[in-house]
Amino acid sequence: MKTALIGNPGVGKSLIFNQLTGLGVEVSNYPGTTVELQRGNTCYRREIVELVDLPGVYSLDGTSDEELLVQRFLGQQGADALIAVLNVTRLERNLYLLLQVAEYGLPMIVVLNMIDEAADRGFEVDAAALRDILGVEVLLTSALEGKNIDRIIPLALADARPSTVEVPYDHHIEAAVRSLDKMLGAERVESMQALEGIGDDPDLLEAAKTIADEIESRHRMTISQIIAANRHNFARQIADAITVRIEEPAPPFDLDRIFTRVIPGIPVLIGVLLTMLVTVFIVGSWIEEFIVTLFDTWAIAPFMSLGLPPLIETIGISILLALQAGLGIAFPYILLFYIFISILEDSGYMTRAAFLADKAMHRVGMHGGAIIPMTLAFGCTVPAIMGIRTLRSRRERMIAAFLVTMVPCSARTVIIAGIVSSFIGIAAALSIYIIVFALILATGLMLSRVTPGERFGMIMEMAPLRRPDPNLVLKKSWSRLSEFLFIAMPLLLLGSVFLGLFEFFGLMNAFAAFAAPVMEGLLGLPGYTATALIFGILRKEMAFETLAILAGTADLGAVLSALQLYVFAIVTVLFVPCLSTITVLNREVGSRITLAVSLYTVSLGLVIGALINLVLT
Repeated sequence: MKTALIGNPGVGKSLIFNQLTGLGVEVSNYPGTTVELQRGNTCYRREIVELVDLPGVYSLDGTSDEELLVQRFLGQQGADALIAVLNVTRLERNLYLLLQVAEYGLPMIVVLNMIDEAADRGFEVDAAALRDILGVEVLLTSALEGKNIDRIIPLALADARPSTVEVPYDHHIEAAVRSLDKMLGAERVESMQALEGIGDDPDLLEAAKTIADEIESRHRMTISQIIAANRHNFARQIADAITVRIEEPAPPFDLDRIFTRVIPGIPVLIGVLLTMLVTVFIVGSWIEEFIVTLFDTWAIAPFMSLGLPPLIETIGISILLALQAGLGIAFPYILLFYIFISILEDSGYMTRAAFLADKAMHRVGMHGGAIIPMTLAFGCTVPAIMGIRTLRSRRERMIAAFLVTMVPCSARTVIIAGIVSSFIGIAAALSIYIIVFALILATGLMLSRVTPGERFGMIMEMAPLRRPDPNLVLKKSWSRLSEFLFIAMPLLLLGSVFLGLFEFFGLMNAFAAFAAPVMEGLLGLPGYTATALIFGILRKEMAFETLAILAGTADLGAVLSALQLYVFAIVTVLFVPCLSTITVLNREVGSRITLAVSLYTVSLGLVIGALINLVLT
């Protein structure tokens, strides 16, 4: 049996899903889309029940990837029973989606979640009254406290049935639905969608448009506005009828006066992001150093002392370096990143941060939600790339994929500090940041104009501020972290072995000789620096380490001029992102965008490096 959870964003749907399924959750794209679904199993009376966590949507009116997916899922009857999860503190808005879902005629139950918050606000919901209105079973739950969660699956299996509720639409709409049924035999839900211009049947759409045009001329409103108004009015009536005030709570201090106003909201946001960034960078660097040293001392050095055949040694070292890079470089930052993100999400502050940053992010084709991955990219690009999945549209994710990979991460900071700051000066190092930020802004402005896809306005519900539960934060962080460990790590291992073999068979030297005209003629750098750039793909700071080895000294200022060091640093910073980032990027946005990002950053690095060499020579 297959069941599906459906509801608005932020109703506790995913928390209920995790509590019901536990470990062993599978994340995969819905067929024919780029939207991910979580699938998991639970056992009830020795029977396996499959659960699907559908993306959170506010309605089925729009054309975003998530809304289209849910429409397809319902239209294809992708589940034997639906579990509609509603937030009782936002009943009217949640009921709007429920009324749309009910029109598909699928067996369902309704879960009224967050009854603990309703009690804190001095009201309760009459579940029996809602049951009578909808004609389906209604269950009161508190996912945060685990209350009645164990009753969801038994109720869905035993008592799920189609809702009998009917929205009292305008009589012209009802007449149009009856006409389409008589003419073309269309189902009610198909006719309603066709009137709004949604559907695949050209005959139905053409007939519906003719009727819709006549109705719109009479009402001086679009069909979508009329239907939406009818649903909203009915949702409000239901919410008023089932809400019972038990006491008038004392008004709490409104923290939103601080968090959502420009002053002091912006300084608070900057403080939160800087605290998160500094903590991730400092603690992550400490964990990174510990793991890298552990690998060097107890794995790589002993392995090299075994005296194995060169080919086997090369493959083994490549695997160990990949494990060192993944566990030592990416793992600490990803873990800390997801802990912080989970805290911000569960506390409700994430929506406030997105609201404040929205206007600025719009200029580069994204919404306020992109501020978090953009900031965390300063620590490590890998978790930042994984964070772009929170952006709603594919267009935003494509733009973010380019911009996030250009942000100077901690490994790039090592290059800037270790080469430019050490051998040229702090002012020169800061100038690289200025150049990179200017390029990020220019790239964002360009992409916002040329990237295909519809621009969506940001309508974000302000989640209530609450104290995060440490156990839930850790569970959510581990769930997200495990995806990197079990999906990205194998690809990282394969890529590392490929580079190791590339060097073993002498192709690296051949590449250096091939690239020498470009490196020397275009960038004014010695030919061997091409090899350092290639090693920088495995780990960015390895470009610095490899350059010192190839130059024969750590005193790079003795063998390279200040201009050469500056050009090498800026090319390395803008060059192809590290292998861990490429792996995760491929996972998040696909191979075509990953290739486009790689080619763009390579070209950008070479062009900027060549211009600096030309101007300053």
